[in-house]
Amino acid sequence: METKLWTVNPQADHLEDDPQIKEAAACLARGEIVAFPTETVYGLGGDAKQRDSARKIYAAKGRPSDNPLIVHVASEEQVREICTDITPIAKTLMDKFWPGPLTLVLPSRGEVSDAVTAGLSTVAVRMPSHPVARALILASGVPVAAPSANTSGRPSPTTAAHVAHDLNGRIAGIVDGGPTGVGVESTVVDCTTTPITILRPGGISKEQLAEAVGAVIDDPGLVRPDQAPKAPGMKYKHYAPQATMYLVPGGKEQIQQLVTHEKNSARRVGVLTTEENRDAYPQADIVLICGKRSAPESVAHRLFAVLRDFDNAEVDVIYSETFPETGIGRAIMNRLAKAAGGRVID
Repeated sequence: METKLWTVNPQADHLEDDPQIKEAAACLARGEIVAFPTETVYGLGGDAKQRDSARKIYAAKGRPSDNPLIVHVASEEQVREICTDITPIAKTLMDKFWPGPLTLVLPSRGEVSDAVTAGLSTVAVRMPSHPVARALILASGVPVAAPSANTSGRPSPTTAAHVAHDLNGRIAGIVDGGPTGVGVESTVVDCTTTPITILRPGGISKEQLAEAVGAVIDDPGLVRPDQAPKAPGMKYKHYAPQATMYLVPGGKEQIQQLVTHEKNSARRVGVLTTEENRDAYPQADIVLICGKRSAPESVAHRLFAVLRDFDNAEVDVIYSETFPETGIGRAIMNRLAKAAGGRVID
């Protein structure tokens, strides 16, 4: 399959009328799958009402079909077309954080394919703030199911080049709207529980949610292997670089010791660090900077790109610094823990 590339300027006016957007939207409307930028990561979109579109998404990603897909919409009217029982709390969250990196799990009206909901009675839905994403959804005229546009288990893509690396020849096209902003995926909140439950930390923090609606709880462990996942990222390994990765909460002194040990074993070693510690690991084969510790949003923005850069460096092992689990730091540590497969050196 030839994968077409459409290049779009996100700052242009009336994007829904752009010929590139119209061509990509026509692909979506006829059941093809297309990658496009959101404010979080690039998504791999298909018509949420068409079972075959969902199957194409799962096949292109190599993703298990019991892992539900987030449905992207461009208006509140589209939400009401596919969801029932929008509670006052859900409405408050929509008004406060949409468009933006927040996904709400709501009761499904049955309009969305069960291949998208993984057979659940709920559907995960969000309204992206990226102008290219919203223009594409509007031009297609359909709600768009879209997980991250990478092969399953790999770091999520934050540029069109990342998408092409993983999916070229496997999807109809890629809408290149430049690099994404937030870097980590949306926060997923189950609005069918009381209080509401965070299923996946992301671009909207628990503190922000609590300030808006009061009580908010975390899904126990955020991984529930004993039940069907209600949202992406709850059941399977995600974001993994090719090298074995470890989280090191002991800080730079412990990482320095580990690097020395690896060098004695003649293995290529990489370190994931921040601007503040860029010179702390002179013995490492490669040191990659993932933003500033003093600005955790910059770490979130760079995280997935850095994980992919380690693959290009062909290291054997990666040691990563850890971060405080407050604000967006919870999302950063959630993704790092998944990338490391839960491996932590105490």
